[in-house]
Amino acid sequence: MKVGIVGAGLVGATAAYALTLRGSCSDLVLTDKDEQRAQAEAQDIAHAAPVSHGARVSSGPLEALAGSAVVIVAAGANQQPGESRLDLTGRNAAIFRGLIPGIAAHAPGAVLLIATNPVDTLTDLTTRLAPGHAVLGSGTVLDSARFRHLIARRAGVDPTHVHGYVLGEHGDSEVLAWSTVTVAGLPVEDFMAARGLPWTPEIRAEIETGTRDAAAHIIGGKRATYYGIGASLARITERILDDRRAVLTVSAPTPEFGVSLSLPRIVSAGGVQGTVMPRLTAEESEALEASAAVLRHVGESLKD
Repeated sequence: MKVGIVGAGLVGATAAYALTLRGSCSDLVLTDKDEQRAQAEAQDIAHAAPVSHGARVSSGPLEALAGSAVVIVAAGANQQPGESRLDLTGRNAAIFRGLIPGIAAHAPGAVLLIATNPVDTLTDLTTRLAPGHAVLGSGTVLDSARFRHLIARRAGVDPTHVHGYVLGEHGDSEVLAWSTVTVAGLPVEDFMAARGLPWTPEIRAEIETGTRDAAAHIIGGKRATYYGIGASLARITERILDDRRAVLTVSAPTPEFGVSLSLPRIVSAGGVQGTVMPRLTAEESEALEASAAVLRHVGESLKD
């Protein structure tokens, strides 16, 4: 039940904090090229352990990852205001080429969970750099949570009762699959009608904009997003550690699309155990293929 986190910046540290508060693992180790930052974050988070679930939190070099069941990779350059996730590709690919082989060597049995953006492209790159490892990306788990949050707010219900998927790229071409959305087991249109609540194309467009623009809005206001993704990484990690066979929209290599992207995946102890392709409308299917085409184009520039 040991988890390693590579990259002790805002995302990595917040994921570590979420894992500690949720009692997700027994041992947690942070590593970063800035050793002092990793040590300080680990010490601060360790002080939360006695008043939460008692995890053993430490820091160290890559060698300290030995024995990890999951390694979260959150190292890399940050997205700046006005910059797309895909703009980060070259910089973070270079970082991964230097980093991933060392992670794979020191944590040979670990599932590698990629958080760094552009997450789909870097999931593909990691798969090539760490052959034999189970690799998945955080994908659109956070996007799907944002989608559900906004629908729940309109429906006036607990967001855990809203289900629906964002598919494809974690980025501008992502597909909001309205055909998958249910509220309390009902199609969203039926639920809203049953409750006498308005449901119009304008409301739907507002939810779509809010989902797509959430990261840009947050980054513009406070320069980074980390709470939502930190909690999402903790949830994915728990599902791996506990062999939950949870269905999550993580990113993974998908031969039929020729690239890593997000679809509903069955996530358990070995990483991704299978894919559940939802029944999409023709329009959604076309949008998903277009999203894959965007990612294939970006990925071509990174092939060795």
